[in-house]
Amino acid sequence: MIRPFQSHDELLADIRASDQNDGGFRLWWLGQSGFLLQWQGIHVLLDPYLSDSLTTKYSQTDKPHVRMTELVIDPARLGFVDIVTSTHNHTDHLDAETLCPILSANPRTMLVIAEGNRSFVADRLKIDAGRAIGLDDGTSVEISGIRFSGVASAHEGLDRDERGRVKYLGYVLRFGSWTIYHSGDTIRYEGMAEKLRPFKIHVALLPINGRAPERRVPGNLFGHEAAHLAKDIQAKLVIPCHFEMFEFNTASPDEFIDCCRTLEQPFQLLRCGQQWRNSPDIVIRT
Repeated sequence: MIRPFQSHDELLADIRASDQNDGGFRLWWLGQSGFLLQWQGIHVLLDPYLSDSLTTKYSQTDKPHVRMTELVIDPARLGFVDIVTSTHNHTDHLDAETLCPILSANPRTMLVIAEGNRSFVADRLKIDAGRAIGLDDGTSVEISGIRFSGVASAHEGLDRDERGRVKYLGYVLRFGSWTIYHSGDTIRYEGMAEKLRPFKIHVALLPINGRAPERRVPGNLFGHEAAHLAKDIQAKLVIPCHFEMFEFNTASPDEFIDCCRTLEQPFQLLRCGQQWRNSPDIVIRT
């Protein structure tokens, strides 16, 4: 099993030591599509999956979710989270065994979701439906100085509810002089790059596990597609995710790396638990 770059006590110590009001921000990859954003004392968890719920659920089926990377942190220990997001209803992006301990440890934490998933989220997490803040494609909300904007994702289609609200959503976060984009699960669709380019994204967080019918799950961008999307939206940096969590649904980052280099698209490959940081005096580069 893959050991994180740092985990548990060491990870928490790194998060605490990095909490500085210097105008910059820090990101930690927590595995799968989960990231922790730290900026000016604010902590945002993006789509965390910090349990073995899927491994347990599918252990006796023909689609076992065998974990590849050790758990990086017990979610109950994240008692400093201000905001947590879920891009869609799949368990590795909306996990009760992850989110319930986080919400319990942080009673004032704001939960950002796709509005079209509100009833499902409330039922899974056993919370009042009014607790969550819902976004849709093209809508925005500001929380603790961070502006969240919803951008439709396609996993693998642009699914909508009966009222036309998207079921899969990415988030653009604007804070200070920075902008990051977390796509959630997605493939590229017509007009996607044109929709994202005006945000002038500094860091794009994109899945690279690809898609294959034999997996029997909706797929995502292949590595080369993620590299091309990052280039086409003019992202200053792209960080890959959604790999090295489950044996049946992963991919090597080599294709992504090779394509980024060919395109001269700056990228950063993180290990689970590793920090990437940016501050006003640091230029974003490979």
